Amino acid sequence: MARILLVDDAGYMRRLVGIMATKGGHEIVGEAETGQIAIDLYKTTKPDLVILDILMPDMNGLEALRKIREMDPDARVLMCTASEQSSHVQEALSLGAKGYIVKPFTKEAILSTIEKAFTD
Repeated sequence: MARILLVDDAGYMRRLVGIMATKGGHEIVGEAETGQIAIDLYKTTKPDLVILDILMPDMNGLEALRKIREMDPDARVLMCTASEQSSHVQEALSLGAKGYIVKPFTKEAILSTIEKAFTD
């Protein structure tokens, strides 16, 4: 299954997504609370997938997505958002995100979206 890097400034969200993903057979290879830490961890963990919150302090998820895709154009990234109507979602998709997860979410929604990220 997928090796996943979780990025969210809220620790409880990282824990929740991590629990759901591991119950689906995936491995969490790293956790980051800022975009910059995510970029640094991406370099060292080389995950199969990044689940990245859009709104974070320091560096937002869109900027982190942009930088990760500059380093690795094949990077698979899913965005987390509180609203699928957000212009941020459309921007993330145009920057190469493979999809998005809308908060609040279920385990089934997380696992389904992870699976879709691997079907180009």
